[in-house]
Order: sequence, then C-alpha cells, then structure tokens
Amino acid sequence: MARMPSAERRRQLVEAAIRAMSRDGVARTTTRSIAAEAGVSLSVFHYCFDSKQALLEAAIETIIGDYVARVMRAVEPRATLRETVRAALRTYWEDVTAHPEHHLLTYDLTQYALREPGFEHLARAQYEQYVRSATALVEQVGAVRGSEPKVPVPTLARHLAAAVDGMTLQYLVLRDEQAAEEQLELTADQLVLLIEG
Repeated sequence: MARMPSAERRRQLVEAAIRAMSRDGVARTTTRSIAAEAGVSLSVFHYCFDSKQALLEAAIETIIGDYVARVMRAVEPRATLRETVRAALRTYWEDVTAHPEHHLLTYDLTQYALREPGFEHLARAQYEQYVRSATALVEQVGAVRGSEPKVPVPTLARHLAAAVDGMTLQYLVLRDEQAAEEQLELTADQLVLLIEG
C-alpha cells in the first residue's frame, strides 16, 4: 500500500464510506467494509478516524459541503432577485437529480443517528449545518443583490432549510419531476416574498 498524507487517506476513506453506505445503507456498513471499499487495512481506518462516529460526521460534512459549494458558486447577480434565487435553487436541484443516492444517504444517516445511542448529536449537527448553509446562501444573495431581507436571516434560513429538506425527500420518494419543478418554482417565489417583503 502506497504511503499518502493522512488528510488524503481520510478523504479516501470518506469517499469509500459514502460509496459503501449509498449502496448498502448506513446500518449495514461497518468499519471493516469501509476499509475494504477503500482498499486499506482496518488499522489504517483506525489511524485516520477515532470511531465510526467520526467518519459519519466527516461523510455528512463532505456530502453537504460539496453541494453547498456548488450552490454558492452559482449565486451571482441576475436581472431580478427571483432569477438570482432561482439559479441557486436550480444548482442544488441539479445535484439532487444527478446524485439522488447521496441525498438518500443523508436521510439514512439522520435516521441511523437518531436511533443509535450515542450518535444523536450527529443528526443535530447535520441539520445545524443545513441551517448554516441556508444562512450563508441568504446572506450571499443579499450581498449580491445589495439588499437586506425583510424577514430576519436566521428565520429565513430555517424556513429555506426545511423547505428544501421536505422537497428533496418528497422527490426521493415519488420521483415526480413535474411536481418537483412546481415545488422549486413555488419555493423561489416564497423566498423572494420573504426577502422583499
């Protein structure tokens, strides 16, 4: 096995965990199966991560961080506030439809964390990260458009996180593209009203 920096080895294990958990589910994925998926020994896993908990936290951060980074890059001045908001939501939605297995995994991780004693804080951290991401998005939209939302940013961010979460889960269950498009448009309209007042 080739030597590589620990940060790169951690990334390799996180990517392997995401693949394994997307395929097999969180409950059935073990540290041994993650190490096998990554092509490393179990001792390498334990060198990089203190526990499965630490790895799950890194996996959640990676999945959310990847699509949030893409959404934030999509926020740029458009002709109207609605077009600016719509472009950001569209970028997120493209990630959902391109990688439904990753978004399904986030729900599996939530359920696992809520049911597994000692892991509950992971679900809380996951949803707090959603709100932080929504906050950053709302603030960036405001900065790009040069306006302050009429609704307090924390309230607006929690609403956006809840709306997107529900819309994503509904799509993963129903796989109804038309209904998802309608919800996406409605969410953009709601955000514009909440921002402009």
